[in-house]
Amino acid sequence: MVATLCMLLALDNQFQACLLAPTEILAQQHEAGIRELLEPMGLNVGFLSGSTKTAERKILFEQLESGACHILIGTHAILEDRVKFKNLGLAIIDEQHKFGVAQRAKLYFKAKIRPHILVMTATPIPRSLAMTLYGDLDLSVIDELPAGRKPIKTLHRSESKRLEVFHFIKNQIKEGRQAYIVYPLIQESEKLDYQDLMDGYESISRAFPAPTYAISIVHGKMKPEDKEYEMQRFIRGETQMMVATTVIEVGVNVPNASLMVIESAERFGLSQLHQLRGRVGRGAYQSYCILLTGHKLSQESRKRMKIMVETNDGFRIAEHDLELRGPGDIMGTQQSGLLQLKLAKIDQDHSILLQARELVQRLLEMDPELNFNENQ
Repeated sequence: MVATLCMLLALDNQFQACLLAPTEILAQQHEAGIRELLEPMGLNVGFLSGSTKTAERKILFEQLESGACHILIGTHAILEDRVKFKNLGLAIIDEQHKFGVAQRAKLYFKAKIRPHILVMTATPIPRSLAMTLYGDLDLSVIDELPAGRKPIKTLHRSESKRLEVFHFIKNQIKEGRQAYIVYPLIQESEKLDYQDLMDGYESISRAFPAPTYAISIVHGKMKPEDKEYEMQRFIRGETQMMVATTVIEVGVNVPNASLMVIESAERFGLSQLHQLRGRVGRGAYQSYCILLTGHKLSQESRKRMKIMVETNDGFRIAEHDLELRGPGDIMGTQQSGLLQLKLAKIDQDHSILLQARELVQRLLEMDPELNFNENQ
């Protein structure tokens, strides 16, 4: 809704707007919702993704350059050089942490005059959080749950409690709810992770046998149509459980799913854990997120699990992430890592940095060119 209202403001001032999402599933959800709201007003909403056919692309590109297409919604395909706007005034990036600095910067050059940029995320990456302190990003926080929703309860359990966790899943399903079980996926060990997922699926299938239980499986190696088929089965309630990789991290909205079990949770970062937890808690039922880990955890992993159990606040989690990983290179493309400031630490000197920022803003309002003697 925030994105839609912002786009309407841009359109009211004779500009075009675009919304960039990291996955086709999420982009399609945005398109369906925004099209339903805006097409009755006579506004032309376009959609572009990697699977958009050549003939459809040609028409869309012509409409964008002529201004006939008012709003473009899509995936990374929007960043292609062939995509040119007549007058882009607002670019919105959803799930901002899923895009690199260079990718986000490409949107700046889609217009003769740099467009306004709105980035949206449940957990800002360390670099973005640091940039709010430096003044390069203005910050707005929506920290209220939608009406009727309950805070998600997060639990940390070790491998020895697996049978208890399975028992809890069965109780949730008995009450009519659905559950996600997510396995990590790290590109460097893709074959090993795929094997972990399939072994996990077989283990879950033995613990939750058919026909009493029906299970969907979704992973990155599947064809888009097969992935969509499994997703839709889960959305329609034909399966009670979805075994998946982090492909479901963004863009899946199933209000009846009240349980998220994250396997090998110690292999995930704070931002990813919070994003996965956000797949549940979307209905009126009490929702749970269970972090399953091995017994031997590093001190940093224990700290991450503790933070997740203690808070649902995405900005608090982002602040802890900033503390653990560092803000990265503010002037470059590195999105996390230690920043060697000589006089301050971003996580510890937050209030002083904010005061400094306000003072500089006031000074520049009074003396934009720094011509006064005292500012030389």
